[in-house]
Amino acid sequence: MGLLEGRTILVTGVTMHTSIAYSAAQIAQAEGARVIVSNIPRAVGVTRRAVRKLDPVPDVIELDATDAEQLAALPRTLAELGVERLDGLVHAIAYANPERALGGAFLETAWEDVDIALHTSTYSYVSLAKAVQPVLGPDASVVGLTFDATVSWPFYDWMGVAKAGLESANRYLARYLGKDGVRCNLVSAGPLETLAKKAIPGAAGLNDVWGERAPLGWDSSDTTAAGKAIVALLSDWFPATTGEMIHVDGGLHSTGA
Repeated sequence: MGLLEGRTILVTGVTMHTSIAYSAAQIAQAEGARVIVSNIPRAVGVTRRAVRKLDPVPDVIELDATDAEQLAALPRTLAELGVERLDGLVHAIAYANPERALGGAFLETAWEDVDIALHTSTYSYVSLAKAVQPVLGPDASVVGLTFDATVSWPFYDWMGVAKAGLESANRYLARYLGKDGVRCNLVSAGPLETLAKKAIPGAAGLNDVWGERAPLGWDSSDTTAAGKAIVALLSDWFPATTGEMIHVDGGLHSTGA
């Protein structure tokens, strides 16, 4: 019997087989879950092609987590798939303009670009959880993805600020959903060769930092460890853990110079 046997999980942001969200979906299925995946409308075709490798091929829905109408319709969309109760939600959604909000442009970034980064990468975590709140089971788990924003990183700029907001929002979401038995946690992975990382100018240099300093070493091409951490948090093996950020980074966060 798998860790997620009998559970239904919505995994957002599945784009390519190299994404952390894809790994989470694949491992969740292996652990017995019914998985539904989503992506923004203009990228859903890419998602459908990526998930053909999964067995069984999961249902794919269009979902823009910054669109109030789509969020309001989400419980109905799930009901049309026969989902009356959701046991887990994986938030793998983030965006900042790589030319104006990343790569060293921090002091020149206009509010309009900051607004997009914060809405997409921070506020959508709360708004998506609110959207599915009516169908969340009594021991449901919400899991988001961050890149440890307790420090600054080269080139990460306003995405780092957005992730810091996400980490704070996670603590508040845990506070307000805890009364319903819903757990809210984040996984902070090291640098991985995802589409999101490739969009960050200069991010390849982080591989050298991890290669030199991570006590356990780090394979930037393998999303399995992050996927396993997500699935563990979705399961009932962390029944009293909420408002937490779990590092899956080879231990780099624990080291000094």
